Amino acid sequence: MTPKPRVPLAALLLITILVAAVAAEDKTVETLRREVATKGWVVTSIKQKRGDWDLVLMRPDGSKQRKLTDTPEWSEAAPRWSPDSRRLLYRRIKAGTVISHDRWGFQGELVMADAMARNGRVMGKHPWGCWSPDGTQISCLSLKGIEILDVATGKVKRRMKRAGYFQQLFWSPDGKWFCGTANVGGELWTIVRMDVATGKWNVVSRFRNCTPDWFPDSRRVIFSNRPANQKGYGWTQLWMAPGQGGQRKMLYGEDGRHIYGGGLSPDGRYVLFTRCPKDGGGSERSGAPGGLMRLADAPIIGANSPALRKLHPGAHDGPVLALPDLWEPHWTFTDVTASR
Repeated sequence: MTPKPRVPLAALLLITILVAAVAAEDKTVETLRREVATKGWVVTSIKQKRGDWDLVLMRPDGSKQRKLTDTPEWSEAAPRWSPDSRRLLYRRIKAGTVISHDRWGFQGELVMADAMARNGRVMGKHPWGCWSPDGTQISCLSLKGIEILDVATGKVKRRMKRAGYFQQLFWSPDGKWFCGTANVGGELWTIVRMDVATGKWNVVSRFRNCTPDWFPDSRRVIFSNRPANQKGYGWTQLWMAPGQGGQRKMLYGEDGRHIYGGGLSPDGRYVLFTRCPKDGGGSERSGAPGGLMRLADAPIIGANSPALRKLHPGAHDGPVLALPDLWEPHWTFTDVTASR
């Protein structure tokens, strides 16, 4: 009988430690999954095998997925519930059109529908549409300026200078501010906050930033940032900063990934994002793997990421809940599936 090879004690100990670490990580992720599984609903765009994009409803843990649209001739993209979660805004783009991660707000038409994407009303080619906090107005951003539309009539109520904004304009929950990506002061890709009443603006974050959105408190902004002096092409991380500018904080990063689509749960306790292996957030391809984390666990660094860990030695490993490939998710705590 050939004796069985003996595993060295050191190797056996290492294997035991690794198995225990994986089991502990799985447990923390499962705890997070259970924590968020019934906290409302997420609506997002998901690419279909036939090539178009549909709006899909799912629980925050990715379960109970159901299509809200099923239109082979159209792609429905970038959904956004109204503040009371009774209606949806999204863009309707001709199927076969490549959706630009930078210019999607200029593509196709703006559509308003009920919370389950029924009874859609085409509003026209208004770019970068976003709800006002009371749901009675929609802000739109064009190269000519910012226009405020009346929802009931579709007519322009007010026009403002755009202060360098060129994409992703969002209204703060308290109605006092806009945030968006702008070219100002001779610098590109800057996050800027603007006073809705006066048009005065200030810089939130400089140098290679994009896709900003608001925290529920209207005091902080979440955005993607690609810091300078990164090796090779670089990576994009998810950051936050106060609206008046100042100390920035990284929320999530991962070597070799571009982290976009950052958004908050309605209570501000959880963060949604996408982890794209190529720049662009995934809209030009088939979306990107989604992720969900607790804000309280930030900063988190995913995967091995030795370069990023050297810059942020105090960062955590997780937990991060993996979500399906998606694009531009939006979260509500309202039970939108209930009959009205």
